[in-house]
Amino acid sequence: MSTTNSAPAAWLTQEAFDRLKAELDQLSGPGRAEIVQKIEAARQEGDLKENGGYHAAKEEQGKIEARIRQLTALLRDAHVGESPADDGIVEPGMLVVALIAGDEETFLLGSREIAGDSDLDVFSEKSPLGAAIVGHKEGAKLSYTAPNGKDITVEIISAKPYAG
Repeated sequence: MSTTNSAPAAWLTQEAFDRLKAELDQLSGPGRAEIVQKIEAARQEGDLKENGGYHAAKEEQGKIEARIRQLTALLRDAHVGESPADDGIVEPGMLVVALIAGDEETFLLGSREIAGDSDLDVFSEKSPLGAAIVGHKEGAKLSYTAPNGKDITVEIISAKPYAG
């Protein structure tokens, strides 16, 4: 896996990479042009202090620019490729079934961007849970310390490549 600034790069499927690249292209091209037109139209309406349309358009511009920065960084550092090996070892890009504090949970280990519009729970490999289970095999029993200071037990039931 490639790394930048000592942080692991996000693993993305080719489909997720292509979808995010298309979103970035739309936001940085037509999306930017559209928001500039909205701001200019609102500016023509007069007093900017009391112009709700102008302020809403500027806020929307800020959100678009933030998303552009997020996507640019994600795609620049992403590790794109084949799904991880179906070897039962937990790594980014795996759909994990685990008993967490006695409750069975199914989640994707990796980036929310991989899951797209699905309602699948996603845990980063940098999260306390993700960091604790990466590299462990199916059947492993371990515990990790949650942000609230509690020790939480985890048993990995299965780890399979996510097929999105």
